[in-house]
Amino acid sequence: MDSISRLVTTLKNASRAKRASIAMPYSSLTEAALEGLKRAGYLGAVSVRGEKHRRALEATLRYENGMPSFTEVQRISKPSRRLYRKATEIRRVRSGYGKLFLTTSKGIMTDGEARKAKVGGEPLFQIY
Repeated sequence: MDSISRLVTTLKNASRAKRASIAMPYSSLTEAALEGLKRAGYLGAVSVRGEKHRRALEATLRYENGMPSFTEVQRISKPSRRLYRKATEIRRVRSGYGKLFLTTSKGIMTDGEARKAKVGGEPLFQIY
């Protein structure tokens, strides 16, 4: 399983089980995605723990009135089927209530940030 699919599955299961935090094996792509989720307001603190060869990522989930800040996470582009979108093809998720995370030449961005910077990329996952 690739690191983004693992992240999506872990986030979905943790929010449904109302876990306070998640732990993931370290990868720079996963760290950038978690930082993007933190910027968007879906996660609390994100930290790297452990030594060089045994690093892990830990993130705290955010809850509002006992409910998770998101209800669904869906993987878009997969290793078996890569998708790419131009800046003009990036649409809002759930009429602006959700976010689409893309990997671009300028790093991992949300749909709004990518439209503003006028860059396209590979849509990784959407969250709402």
